[in-house]
Amino acid sequence: MATQATAQHRLSFLRIAIALQTLTIFLQAVSAGLLLTASYGETLHSVGARVMYGASMLYVLAAVLAWKPGGGPLRPVRHACGFLVLASVQVVLGIAHVPSVHLPLGVLMFGLSVLALARR
Repeated sequence: MATQATAQHRLSFLRIAIALQTLTIFLQAVSAGLLLTASYGETLHSVGARVMYGASMLYVLAAVLAWKPGGGPLRPVRHACGFLVLASVQVVLGIAHVPSVHLPLGVLMFGLSVLALARR
């Protein structure tokens, strides 16, 4: 009984991590709009990028914790690691000021994050 409750907590942590990641990506889209219209938009988008990257790392941690101790499927870990790679590419493209790839990748990341959230 205690093992089942622990597994539920790990899955809840994974669900929370994915939800946080999805929220931070959405807020990045909002701050991108502010980037074009407000003087503080660049600062907000830059801080948001760091928070989004941290949320992606939290997603990896949550996926590993849900997988390793309980012997669950490896698929969420692969998804989380793939998402961290996408987030890394997104950060590099943002720093390099390549909006022609940075924006569509952001939309893709948001869609994938919503899909991952719906699957949990």
